[in-house]
Amino acid sequence: MLAASCLQATNAMRESDFNFDWKFKLLDGIPANLEVPLDDADWRDIRLPHDWSVEASFDENLEGCTGYLPGGVAWYQKHFPSPDDSEQSNTYILFDGVYNNAKFWVNGKYLGENPYGYSPVFFDLSEHLTTDGSDNIISVYVDHSRYADSRWYTGSGIYRNVKLVTVDKLHIPIWGTFVTTPEIGDDKAIVQLETTVENKRSKKSKFSLATRIVAPCGKVVAETNDEYDLGSGKDRVYTQSLVVKDPMKWDLDSPNMYQAVTTISERGNVIDEYVTSFGIRTIEFDKDTGFFLNGRNTYVKGVCIHHDGGLVGAAVPEGVWRRRLEILKKAGVNAIRTSHNPFSAEFMDLCDEMGFLVQNEIFDEMDNPKDKRWNMNEERSKDYITRGYHEHFQEWAHSDLKRTMLRDRNHPSVFQWSIGNEIEWTYPHYKYISGHWDPEVKNYWNRIPHLTPEEMEARYAETPEREYVLTETAQRLANWVRELDTTRPVTSNLIIPVASHATGYSDTLDIVGFSYQTNQYDWSKKNYPQMHHTGNENTGSWHDWDAIVEDPMVFSMYMWTGIDYLGEANEKWPQKGWDGDMLDFAAFKKQGWNYWKSVWVDEPHISLGTLPVEGSEYKVDDLSGKPILKGNKVPLWRNTNMHWNYKEGEMILVEVCSNQPEVELFLNGRSLGVRSLAHAPDRILRWAVPFEAGTLHAKAVSKGQPVCAIIETASDPVSIRLTADKSELSADGYDVAHVIAQLLDEDGNVVKTEDARLTFEVDGEVTILGVDNGSNRSVQDYQANELVTSQGRGMILIQSKRTNGAAVVKATANGMNGSSVRIEIN
Repeated sequence: MLAASCLQATNAMRESDFNFDWKFKLLDGIPANLEVPLDDADWRDIRLPHDWSVEASFDENLEGCTGYLPGGVAWYQKHFPSPDDSEQSNTYILFDGVYNNAKFWVNGKYLGENPYGYSPVFFDLSEHLTTDGSDNIISVYVDHSRYADSRWYTGSGIYRNVKLVTVDKLHIPIWGTFVTTPEIGDDKAIVQLETTVENKRSKKSKFSLATRIVAPCGKVVAETNDEYDLGSGKDRVYTQSLVVKDPMKWDLDSPNMYQAVTTISERGNVIDEYVTSFGIRTIEFDKDTGFFLNGRNTYVKGVCIHHDGGLVGAAVPEGVWRRRLEILKKAGVNAIRTSHNPFSAEFMDLCDEMGFLVQNEIFDEMDNPKDKRWNMNEERSKDYITRGYHEHFQEWAHSDLKRTMLRDRNHPSVFQWSIGNEIEWTYPHYKYISGHWDPEVKNYWNRIPHLTPEEMEARYAETPEREYVLTETAQRLANWVRELDTTRPVTSNLIIPVASHATGYSDTLDIVGFSYQTNQYDWSKKNYPQMHHTGNENTGSWHDWDAIVEDPMVFSMYMWTGIDYLGEANEKWPQKGWDGDMLDFAAFKKQGWNYWKSVWVDEPHISLGTLPVEGSEYKVDDLSGKPILKGNKVPLWRNTNMHWNYKEGEMILVEVCSNQPEVELFLNGRSLGVRSLAHAPDRILRWAVPFEAGTLHAKAVSKGQPVCAIIETASDPVSIRLTADKSELSADGYDVAHVIAQLLDEDGNVVKTEDARLTFEVDGEVTILGVDNGSNRSVQDYQANELVTSQGRGMILIQSKRTNGAAVVKATANGMNGSSVRIEIN
């Protein structure tokens, strides 16, 4: 990576942080005929990114589809001086994301709008800035009164970063470069850079366009310089090719990042400098043999995630994403599907840096609306608050897709473009075409079709004409993608793939992504052998993974979901969100994290989970004493308890996740027998054990060394253990620390079956962002300094200010010994 100080210096020529010193006003209704700018003297002082919805209390009377939190209407304003050389320069404001239906002004001059809450947008301020030394005022109106306009939590407000970009009138525009690597070998790589130059001067300009390639070590490894001229009011794309010798490839375990530093110079003076981060890597998709990264056959071990970060809502600090991605990486996750919309630029940068593949998804709605409360097509709920993006799709889809791709197409992590998610639900005739909903069919889920492809095509041919044809819409979107980038395939997530095959929807795609219907892989491969099929959304079961192992064509699974997310909880109060597979709202590990680590990571792993046999899907076999499944159910991992606290004699199902061939279980030193992975079809080893207080110990041996997992019976909690994931924060106003409180008994054992109300006291140069216990059924306020623990634990998130010093965080509870941690801020 180029040295941080060097990058900051070059970026400072163009970009400045525009997140601080904003004013905010949440309104009671929708204002009309307001004169902009507004008087903001009594408005609240805030900094961005900002999500006002997550600041509110959860309310059962609101909508579960968006997490029982409100929307509303609000104004943001910021006062700022004109750049010193504003008459000789162009100034732009770049918003990475505003949710939603946003309108923008500067000094009362209307700049434009951006209805989609997930696409980045920028505006040219140059003609409207003051020249008399007075301040300018940016005004942003956000209308999220349709607060149930999605099937998940969206957040409200300017919830991503804002930058002010000031450049010479002869400059490289925002997102003005595109780096490709048409040839890559072990000894050299060809780096091709397409650079757009704009001339907004009043006359023709002659200039030098130079690019140098900086290696991860900071060394310049290639450079070129060309002379050009460009007429007034013109823009042009210039292509430069450079050779990088002995390239360091971007890969999952070695995510090497290069920098292309491009300068525009006149008479030896640099007037613009643009830094493009990129990676050198090859991707290849083969319908018979799968996916290859840098020539190596690679399984995509993916998770779907939404864009919220628990207690911070949609305004997620970089450090919150970093912690979550680090934890997922340790379990073997190597790919993220951005469900179901573009994520922040910061998130994409992290995936580059940390070595994650990204399926970059753009739309959840297209021509027709989805039912926000009940999913599928909109049949049951049609009211104002559920009006969503489909109302803007016809006018804005091309612009939103283009702006997203221009921002993201230089990221080596991005290896697929997904144009949509389960769009077939909004075309009800697709259900009829598939035959899965015919009266004689009892369950459409994962079912092999009883109709032939020809019969489905005949059904499609007899359906009446409609205003919108999904195949035509998908083809249009796919064409737009390919106009901007042909180096990555186009995919989509198909919930009724057999119907999509018959209608031609699948033909518009390079990779046909299945949403769950794994049993239809072989049928689809047999009937549509020209297509490449794989998984884009999965339950997260062994069956999904086995489909990859058994069929070279299928290279990916993305479990739904890697992390708990707010929303999609209609009529489930107090459940506020969806239960993910690996991490909860506070990014505490679930058993799914242990399970998939045992499958996806080669290093020795073993973990313990427990739950009562009564009420589970298992019973105890009278002859063997072993747990067996009831009926014809399929064995699956579950989020079992991570404790050993039950009633004496109660029959407990013990589940061990491990990648070791054999595991022996002990209770208070007595062996309870050995189980073998060879006899575990779902890779989970199970025992039925009458509860006895003490120590439960699972043991295996790897290369002569013991691999163990131990849980012990805990007594009543008497103290709090407080730990932080960082001992030092940068005094930049952005850095965060997760401070975690865990209840302990008198012997220091973790207590997971008792809870307490904790109070956090924070002193020092930090801001409290909120508290959380990770539970999906906790509707305690996030914006607080106290909480009731869940599983004996809770967390407070703090963020640095821009002042050096220190912060001390204390946690107390009635009748317990408190604890504190100190964090330095420099």
